[in-house]
Amino acid sequence: MAGGGGDAAAAAVKKDVEAEVVIVGGGIAGLATALALRRAGVACGRGGGILVLERHAGLRATGAALTIFPNGWFALRALGVAHKLTSRYDAYETSEVTNLESGATQVFRFAGNKNRGEEVRVRALGRKALLEALAEELPPGTVRFSSKLVSIDTERAAGDSSETVVLRLDDGTVIRAKVLIGCDGVHSVVARWLGLPEPASSGRSCVRGLSIFPNGHGIKRELRQFLSQGLRAGMVPISDTDVYWFLVNDTVPAEKEAAGDPAKTLREVTENLAGHMPAEYLNVVRHSDHGNLSWAPLLYRNPVSLLTGAAARGAVTVAGDAFHPMTPDMAQGGCSALEDAVVLARALARAATPAEGVAAYVARRRWRAAWLVAGAFLSGWVQQGGTNVRGVRGRLVRMFRDWVFYPFVFPRLADTMWFDCGDLAPPCTDGKSHGE
Repeated sequence: MAGGGGDAAAAAVKKDVEAEVVIVGGGIAGLATALALRRAGVACGRGGGILVLERHAGLRATGAALTIFPNGWFALRALGVAHKLTSRYDAYETSEVTNLESGATQVFRFAGNKNRGEEVRVRALGRKALLEALAEELPPGTVRFSSKLVSIDTERAAGDSSETVVLRLDDGTVIRAKVLIGCDGVHSVVARWLGLPEPASSGRSCVRGLSIFPNGHGIKRELRQFLSQGLRAGMVPISDTDVYWFLVNDTVPAEKEAAGDPAKTLREVTENLAGHMPAEYLNVVRHSDHGNLSWAPLLYRNPVSLLTGAAARGAVTVAGDAFHPMTPDMAQGGCSALEDAVVLARALARAATPAEGVAAYVARRRWRAAWLVAGAFLSGWVQQGGTNVRGVRGRLVRMFRDWVFYPFVFPRLADTMWFDCGDLAPPCTDGKSHGE
């Protein structure tokens, strides 16, 4: 795929560029949205078409792996790429959660619906593999790399009631677009321009890693989690040689000291934070690939602000983490971003104007996004925060977790993984958008 680096970027410096749709951010949400728009026929064959701006020099893969639940596979199937990933990654059916203080283990089964097809079973997969599967479906030149957005403005053309979005990049390039979609992550420039509140701190952080066992790891294909005081650890194989692991902890000063230093991060995990974890888990951590290790605070956007905040202005909106950052406790960040892509593309394709399509998308996604963010926060607090509460209050929290949350609340939250975002209209062949 052609990018924006090298000679191509140099030639574009201080040139005006026009595009039908500009997407800021070339992560999961950005690439999925670009592909969804093409599948739905939005801006198909028109001047400027779809342009994705990615500030890095190549595809970025923050985080080593992710879990895709059925709702994510429904979206990937609508995008036409599910088969590329299901053929590479095997499904798993169980999740075990062990309380290290009591020794009790809860076993959860991801009950599949055979009528929905083999594709929609739960799988853990490499994040980069997902990005590549999406990017391969886009025409050369769709993604412009090394392109950092620095400002957003709007202008109204004479005799035209619609607004044009004017973007300025750090290299002096000016881009005019009819639609702007911010897929630029938790600290989104587009979300800030819209006026959405800044994400809040959950008071927790997460270490994520990918461990490599060249001769095979021999670990059962299931998600295993371990709860301890203020900690939640987990691991899941994504292939015969690779294991994804994570550790969610109450934020500690050592996180800043270890920033950007994989050796310090691993030492802090194995010697201090998780030294009491099971030997099998620690063995996985010690086999970590330093290039796939991260330790970052967990942020979320208040669900109330998702329901009431300005998630759109005219034909400008946001998707993925730029819209609804959430803690990873329900593993729905990537899945919900894929849902956004399909719903947004379909809304734009059906609407008479881009602004109407954007408004329809936001109205459709607000409540689900708020529910996912709230559910993830509750799940994290009960499973992890509850282990760090002492005395009578602590016992009540743990009773709620073991006798109410796991048997009754968690299954309800798990129902969100069966949400089907629907299909996309077939791509256009006459050079016109379905919205025309």
